Amino acid sequence: QVQLIESGGGLVQAGGSLRLSCAASGRTLSSYDMGWFRQATGKEREFVAAISRSGVYTTYADSVKGRFTISRDNAKNTVYLQMNSLKSEDTAVYYCAARLSLVGGTTRRGADYDYWGQGTQVTASS
Repeated sequence: QVQLIESGGGLVQAGGSLRLSCAASGRTLSSYDMGWFRQATGKEREFVAAISRSGVYTTYADSVKGRFTISRDNAKNTVYLQMNSLKSEDTAVYYCAARLSLVGGTTRRGADYDYWGQGTQVTASS
């Protein structure tokens, strides 16, 4: 069992930056591919970014490419999402997710992930 706890959300002006963290307990994250998803009010959950267990592979949604960066520190059992040039349309609850992985890779499908955090609110005001 993996417990994931997100932090770092908040209110920021459009154009600003935030860094989200996802801390894991219960298992070492080095065995898990990780992803970030978000869900805005009244909308379906959508993929944001993913990183393989080793950190070698990353993938991003087109809407955040060039502005967001996913990274991980397996020694600290933590995954990060650096968000720059935030826009009002980035406002959502952000969730991290973990997928037990034997070979390491990335996936955009929420159904492929085994564990989810409780989410952290990000609000970018215009």
